[in-house]
Amino acid sequence: MKAKLATTAILAGMAGTAAAQSNVILYGVADMGIEYANHQPNGNHSTVRVQSSNMSGSRWGLRGAEELGGGNKAVFALEGGVSLDDGKSAQGGRLFGRQAWVGLQTRYGVLTLGRQTTPMFELGGAYDPMAIAGRYSIGAQDAALQSRADNSVKYVGRIGGLTAKGFYSFGVDGTSGVNGEVPGNSKVGREYSFALGYDAGPVSTNLVYDEVAGNSVATADSKSRRVAAAATYLWGPVKSFVGYRYARLMTPPTNATTNLYWAGATWDVSAAWNLTAVAYYQDFRDTGADPWMFVFSADYQLSKRTDLFLNVAYTRNKENSNLGVTGFGTTSPGANQSAAVLGIRHKF
Repeated sequence: MKAKLATTAILAGMAGTAAAQSNVILYGVADMGIEYANHQPNGNHSTVRVQSSNMSGSRWGLRGAEELGGGNKAVFALEGGVSLDDGKSAQGGRLFGRQAWVGLQTRYGVLTLGRQTTPMFELGGAYDPMAIAGRYSIGAQDAALQSRADNSVKYVGRIGGLTAKGFYSFGVDGTSGVNGEVPGNSKVGREYSFALGYDAGPVSTNLVYDEVAGNSVATADSKSRRVAAAATYLWGPVKSFVGYRYARLMTPPTNATTNLYWAGATWDVSAAWNLTAVAYYQDFRDTGADPWMFVFSADYQLSKRTDLFLNVAYTRNKENSNLGVTGFGTTSPGANQSAAVLGIRHKF
């Protein structure tokens, strides 16, 4: 249950006015499970382990809004990831590694500044059948579909069923050396992205363009460019998904191109039971190392806030591809990997 920590703007009260109303919400997710996975790197051994952040990233956060009048609001969010198995902060030890932003919401849209999810992340969350789950999802094939950026400005505007997004980061990652914003070299760590979505009845579609430059002066001319398109269609209790992502990784004098495809569906069997199945395939151009990943998930709601889940995944590698169920490099080259995680998730 979300806890409302404050209901009246303290500063406004101190100033002797009662025109503005504000509230702050404390919320979070606690997700833990026991996982089995075979063909571990450096020996092909199997393992059984306790894992945090399986269906959802374990987190805690604060978000709020203040009415400014005329339909305008000041909005903010502070959200930190937590590894429940050891109590450490996730996202590289950041206190608020998942989100840390503030902005304005008006009838013309929402403008926010800070550390934020990218439009590519938001496409992944909405159009991956596994909703970019922490374990076994599209993020294993391409981590950019789970990306956030520091030092960013984001605009979101909606007209009817259309949603447009613009995103710009002056330096995507403050933990990776040069934090962008380099005098005389604005390309370092720069990211820009645009998105256009459409929702009407059972149909939802989204198109995203994203480009990120190298994160140091020496690599500023390197860049990764991605274009993704995806759609969903709701057939009563069944929701179908299809998507495609093109990526070109440019590190002069070489380039590499990949094409990622996915398709799947979710089925609300009953008010308590939900089943998900999805297949992901990535074609690495000019190589034969083109891995598949298959995921099946069963979720049972014990209540509105607590559920039990079983996720099963399998990767099929070719040549020296090393795609594991949680990403590249998590299995031995050329080996296929099977894994399953049984867990519990609680939302508050």
